[in-house]
Amino acid sequence: MKAEMNERSILLVEDSPDDRELMTRAIKRCRPNQTVLAMADSVEALEFLIQRARSLTLRRSSRPSLVLVDLKMPKLNGLEFLNKVRASPETLLLPVVILSSSSSTEDVARAYASGANGYVVKPVEFDRFVQVMESLCSYWLDCDALSHL
Repeated sequence: MKAEMNERSILLVEDSPDDRELMTRAIKRCRPNQTVLAMADSVEALEFLIQRARSLTLRRSSRPSLVLVDLKMPKLNGLEFLNKVRASPETLLLPVVILSSSSSTEDVARAYASGANGYVVKPVEFDRFVQVMESLCSYWLDCDALSHL
């Protein structure tokens, strides 16, 4: 999937087409001009991040400002993805928020122990999901914008 990233873009990693569409629509509802790169494969998304981060010709702004990753993914689940992101010096500080339908205390604790910057239980109601996405975007993208000052 080819896409140009800007300094305020979001990488969304979600294997469910319906959830990918719902999350993208929710983000676009609260931030119409937001760049969202949605990927269905966590292995492909990890390779994309590492390749972009290692490229000497790309500035920091070519990386996403925020990664949203589903916890339960085939091939490489959200925690495995997060562990690999944290293991690479190029992506170590990239904000990663785990999205899941699970509110299990164990899942939440494992996510934070692995270095997640946030854990969000996916709301069922679309309007509530829009509110959650607005909160996430406001916090992480505004923090990223401040770091460029």
